[in-house]
Amino acid sequence: MENVILDVLDWLTNLGYAGIAIGLMLEVIPSEIVLGYGGYMIVLGKIGFLGALFAGVIGGTIAQLILYWIGSLGGRPFLEKYGKYLFIKKHHIELSELWFEKYGSGVIFGARFIPVVRHAISIPAGISKMSLWKFTLYTIAAMIPWTIFFLYLGIELGSNWMYIKEAAKPYFIPIVCTALMLATVYYLVKKFKQPRSN
Repeated sequence: MENVILDVLDWLTNLGYAGIAIGLMLEVIPSEIVLGYGGYMIVLGKIGFLGALFAGVIGGTIAQLILYWIGSLGGRPFLEKYGKYLFIKKHHIELSELWFEKYGSGVIFGARFIPVVRHAISIPAGISKMSLWKFTLYTIAAMIPWTIFFLYLGIELGSNWMYIKEAAKPYFIPIVCTALMLATVYYLVKKFKQPRSN
């Protein structure tokens, strides 16, 4: 399996910046691995940091827009039937719907940093017909630090880029806690802004 991943990553790298964008768009290989390998390619001088950052943000955003449109056009029944082909299970959809209903559109930013929910959250956004420009804005805002973080880790690890998940573990809990805190703050601000009925 590792050899298959390496072959795919090599193929993507040969495409240059487009390869990073395609890798994040399809996400057959997790984005953190694609970006970690991208960081290693930066070390080797095959690509530049800013180009890799731009490609990662564009690819990751397009991936989420595709899920948004699937949710918007196909709805929940379509996703329950075909979601497995997108690596999204029924309980992922249920959890993301719960989060979206509880925290509102602001959760789109915070959930991007949390496994399981980070992709599935785009689905209820599409089903609820959330404003497309707002959805895109929140997604880009989250993709920038996500891409920078894993490219940086890939650069630091160099030829040991394949250990990116292990290297990211110490940062995992603080990132998740920060994401949850931001979602909660957004929810509270939105709640207190709502006019109170007499």
